[in-house]
Amino acid sequence: MSKLIIVSNRTPSKTPAAGGLAVALKKTLSARDGFWFGWSGNFSEQPSRSAKFETIDGLRVGSVDLTRADHKAYYAGFSNSILWPAFHLRLDLTDIQSHWYEGYRRVNAQFADALVEHIEPDDIIWVHDYHLIPLAAELRRRNIRNRIGFYLHIPFPTPDALHAIPHREELLDDLVKYDLVGFQAHRDVAAFNEFLAHEEMFLEAGGKPVTVELGDTQIDAFPIGSDPDAFAALAKSPNAQKMYKRVASAMNSRALVLGVDRLDYSKGLPQRIAAYEKLLENNATLRRTVHMLQIAPPSRDTIKEYQQISDELDSAVGRVIGRFAEPDWTPLTYVRRAYAQASLAGLYRLARVGLVTPLRDGMNLVAHEYVASQDPEDPGVLVLSRFAGAAEIFHDALLINPFDTDETAEAMRQALVMPLDERKRRWRNLMDAAMVHNVDDWAESFLQALASDSGTGSDLGSTTKKVPPPPVKKNMLPKVPLTSRVPLFPWLRAVFS
Repeated sequence: MSKLIIVSNRTPSKTPAAGGLAVALKKTLSARDGFWFGWSGNFSEQPSRSAKFETIDGLRVGSVDLTRADHKAYYAGFSNSILWPAFHLRLDLTDIQSHWYEGYRRVNAQFADALVEHIEPDDIIWVHDYHLIPLAAELRRRNIRNRIGFYLHIPFPTPDALHAIPHREELLDDLVKYDLVGFQAHRDVAAFNEFLAHEEMFLEAGGKPVTVELGDTQIDAFPIGSDPDAFAALAKSPNAQKMYKRVASAMNSRALVLGVDRLDYSKGLPQRIAAYEKLLENNATLRRTVHMLQIAPPSRDTIKEYQQISDELDSAVGRVIGRFAEPDWTPLTYVRRAYAQASLAGLYRLARVGLVTPLRDGMNLVAHEYVASQDPEDPGVLVLSRFAGAAEIFHDALLINPFDTDETAEAMRQALVMPLDERKRRWRNLMDAAMVHNVDDWAESFLQALASDSGTGSDLGSTTKKVPPPPVKKNMLPKVPLTSRVPLFPWLRAVFS
């Protein structure tokens, strides 16, 4: 029986996970045998070319150590100072240093070297996220002909943003070395289509040629989800109830407005605080009846732009508290640390309003977890950014533009005063969507598509199913045809219908 090999930047934590992606992939691995491979989290003087194996929470895990210099160039540098901001359309935050790309490729080559001896002919390889775009190309250079899939957990950028990324031609050529490329949302597939159409127009206009040869690569949307049943059960667990009662007592019957995010400039946290400030400014009668809790544990705090967003958020929180606080009421609590999932589930269940308002996001599983944690007899209301992948499936959330302070503030007000019947109706529809788009089915549908060589096997629609090469147009530059491209307009119709 073939085994499944999952590859990601980091290996799973040694602390048992309570849910989410790690649990889903562990279940998938257990059913298929195989192992999870990635960086160990440790540094060495010389890069290790052989994988070390251990058992973590019942899972076989292989890893390599990295040198500090390579990790800095690969992770903090090219991955998170160039790819991450560009893919999130924050070109103003990119920090381009040419040597970072060399480190990015070295680490991908190191991963490939360590993996090769553990890959058998029938194995299926599933690579995760933007850190490892070149990995399939590196494995192909080492004569690995297995089926290899890639899943991008973050949004795919627009053509203009893609053009701002150094070595984009090589990266796109690397991307189509995979047999299957999966995106979070239909809008990401449309963005990929738009890039190909943009490149065709660019060629016809006599621009510098960029060749994208899709060949048999499949491109499709596979929206990730949570485990709604498990999270609903978790919200009723003793640890969740302990947090629920503790905070409910402190709230003293006030409505809780809750945000839970990693501290990242893509999450729109200063904009969210500004919208809450506008809510209090415009609705004096709400001021003593509501309290906002923002949980935002720091991440990537060695990167300058993350230090800046931390300072900006500190300033915004201080401004709101200084402006509206009373001796016996504080409008806002800001907590800079992470909580266990059970504690978060208790907070989700208590919150009358769940704020998921990123400026741009691949999916955002907090939206899924908030919905799953609700009390069906007294559910809260999800306020959701249109620019999160979750907006494609959660139509009964209050959808907002996070750049529009007035619209976001008004959505918060609507959520706070929404009648129970409407809250229950909206929640039921959201929960139904969460049940359909659950994490187990996501993993199974991707792997079924990857195992197939005749189509995606997914009911989400596919942009390429062995698309034949289009004819070379007479006014295209010679010897640089787009040898296989996906059709743009059918997917745009699907996205906007």
